[in-house]
Amino acid sequence: MSKSFTYFPMGVCSRQIEVTVSDEGVIEEVLFWGGCHGNTQGVAALAKGRKVEEVVALLKGIDCRGKGTSCPDQLARALEEI
Repeated sequence: MSKSFTYFPMGVCSRQIEVTVSDEGVIEEVLFWGGCHGNTQGVAALAKGRKVEEVVALLKGIDCRGKGTSCPDQLARALEEI
């Protein structure tokens, strides 16, 4: 069974992130609404099939142009809330 979550990022161009995670903690799907389409698609593709903890470790703290966060960092924060 899988669970889907919606996260509303702050401080970035993306307006919404939808994540589906299996009961085993594996990311099945990531959808970004807004943001730099190519970059968010790339991040989503790289996250798919990986454990939540692995993706958080890889993406947490990535900064976009001095904002103190980024779309990948916001995905990490969303996954931490799960």
